[in-house]
Amino acid sequence: MSKPTGAMLPAPLPWIVEPEKRFPFDRAKAKQLLADAGYPNGFEVTLDCPNNRYVNDEKICQALAAMWSQIGVTTSVTALPRANYFPKLEKLDTSLYMLGWGGAATDPIFILQPVLHAANGKGDGDYNYGRYTNAKLDALVEQVKTEVDVEKRRRMINEALMIQHDELLTLPLHRQVIPWATRSSVTAVHLANNNVIPNWVTVQ
Repeated sequence: MSKPTGAMLPAPLPWIVEPEKRFPFDRAKAKQLLADAGYPNGFEVTLDCPNNRYVNDEKICQALAAMWSQIGVTTSVTALPRANYFPKLEKLDTSLYMLGWGGAATDPIFILQPVLHAANGKGDGDYNYGRYTNAKLDALVEQVKTEVDVEKRRRMINEALMIQHDELLTLPLHRQVIPWATRSSVTAVHLANNNVIPNWVTVQ
């Protein structure tokens, strides 16, 4: 189960002005953009992917490969067990890869700092396996770390996330949905961090 998305943060969070905005499907324009970039005949690329980390991870990568091949980006998939996959990414031995991200904290700094900031060996960009660097984005992230004015910080976060969106540093695909079910006599509060606090469960 999943929901398509165009953003790294879900719509209920107030950090981005145009939450989860997705680019329209346009195969002809995609081919034209490739030609404009100097690849009129497309190119070949390998998509690295885990096969036992996320729900349907290898199948998703195979579907992406088939779609990209339609516009001339001939894509082969290398699917590995996560025990081999993540060490490969950590060596930066990849050109294109799948990465899932989530957690209990909903503050965007926990995406901006480890995933989008340039790697510097000081705790920033530790998961920036694409080696992307953008001085303006990095400066915004540094300000977000310490800014105490809530509205000013929100604007900085939005600006940083829109840089990610407009430059397609990552290609957000979908959000895994983790369903919870209980008997009709049980009521539980399902928290955003995917936990249930036993003290908040009622049984009739």
